[in-house]
Amino acid sequence: MSVGRSAKERLDEFQSVLDRLIDMDDDEVILVEGRKDRGALILLGVQGEILQVQSSDGLFSVAERLAKDERRAIIMTDWDRKGGHLCLLLKNALKANEVPYDDELRKRLVIITRQDIKDVQSLASLYARLVQEVEGRSEP
Repeated sequence: MSVGRSAKERLDEFQSVLDRLIDMDDDEVILVEGRKDRGALILLGVQGEILQVQSSDGLFSVAERLAKDERRAIIMTDWDRKGGHLCLLLKNALKANEVPYDDELRKRLVIITRQDIKDVQSLASLYARLVQEVEGRSEP
């Protein structure tokens, strides 16, 4: 559990990020590493376009395609070493192609979840656990 934050505070912050992903604009695309990450976001109710960059033709071609289609990116890679490196590579490719991107949501999730999980695919289980903890503590 995050030091200094209650389960309710963490759940509220998590829900804020989740609401932003659920309500993303039609011209935005979420960039994830793989299939399990995509599945976790769908399980959490995200219905917008989610692109798996690991199964694509390469990061630069993803950035070029987004630029051509005038799309914006939301970077949602894992927060382990590999995911951090991939995030940096994605930011560089997107900048080079003048594709606007958001990596702030990822940064917020890192802060909210860092002591519990380190990857996108675990978000759904952590969310369920926080909900259960908050509901279990609330008095009628």
